[in-house]
Amino acid sequence: MFIKRIILKNFRNYDFLDIELKKGINIIYGNNAQGKTNLLESLYVLGLTKSHRSFIDNNLIKKNSKTSNIQGNLVKNNISTDYEIEISNNKILKIDGDIIKKSSDYISNINIIIFDPDDLELIKGSPFDRRRYINLELSQLYNNYYIILNEYNKLLKMRNDYLKKNYNNYDLNYLEILTNYLIEKAIFIYKTRKKYIEKLNKNTELIYKNITTVEKFNLKYKNSYKFENYETEYLKITLKELFVKSLKEDIKYKTTTIGPHKDDIEFYIEDSNLKTFGSQGQQRAAIISLKLAEIDIFKQYKGETPILLLDDVFSELDDIKKNNLLSYIKEDIQTIITTTDLSNIDESIIKQANLLKIENGKII
Repeated sequence: MFIKRIILKNFRNYDFLDIELKKGINIIYGNNAQGKTNLLESLYVLGLTKSHRSFIDNNLIKKNSKTSNIQGNLVKNNISTDYEIEISNNKILKIDGDIIKKSSDYISNINIIIFDPDDLELIKGSPFDRRRYINLELSQLYNNYYIILNEYNKLLKMRNDYLKKNYNNYDLNYLEILTNYLIEKAIFIYKTRKKYIEKLNKNTELIYKNITTVEKFNLKYKNSYKFENYETEYLKITLKELFVKSLKEDIKYKTTTIGPHKDDIEFYIEDSNLKTFGSQGQQRAAIISLKLAEIDIFKQYKGETPILLLDDVFSELDDIKKNNLLSYIKEDIQTIITTTDLSNIDESIIKQANLLKIENGKII
């Protein structure tokens, strides 16, 4: 798949932008604060309906404007489809001009993998950052994951609200019903996340070694309870027991203390946790390896290569790591790269790329 055309209206620093992109490599270059990252962000929003940089949709609307609009033409399996997102007080999603009422019917149509400097927060940041990452990736891969995750979050909110409002006057039968529904959704989330981490680990170690020459890099999936296995019946029995044991604590703290909303992912080289012991270079290489490992998973499950967005990644790497990373950028992957300096990128890549220079939110 590839995005053939993108049109922006009142998005971030853009009044209006209408550009065509090529199927292979596209390089967006220019000085800092001209709109390079904003353009990549618009592509990400087009695919996932939300930004990787901001939780507040109104931040995407150009100052002194009331609405923002992103339109994109996607070619997949030789079929051209128009996607559109309008952001105001509400968010309107369209496919070929038809309004899509459910986000679950929109997300997963455009598959995007992005790397930007802030992605180091996946290692250095909070468990929330890592859960958000895995939820976004799995929502692109599996339409039903997005649906079940939303159902889980609604049930979790209902349970937490009930714990907060009723103080010591609880209907334990009602709590049990809520908990059983929550467990049903939790099992699916646990199993899907575990399977995804296992698939990533099949690729990440080799990619990390190829980029850095360092061996034994892997990801570890951490739960609030150390499960012996992830078989459905075992998880069901174990979770019911855990919820019974944690009920007093849940009532005391007015919140649900176990479940996939407490999950985390950790990054290791052998037995060393990169969050604590890794250098910034090791952490950056780990994130790049993670994102590159996703490409094969998307190809396997979606039957199409995803769109790869690389935001100023080359300026942070030495020449050896740059070349090793470039070896993974192939003709069949639409890759959109931003840089302040074309000298950061190998000449062989520049020769085959579509070059677009941006200045003050305009192509010049």
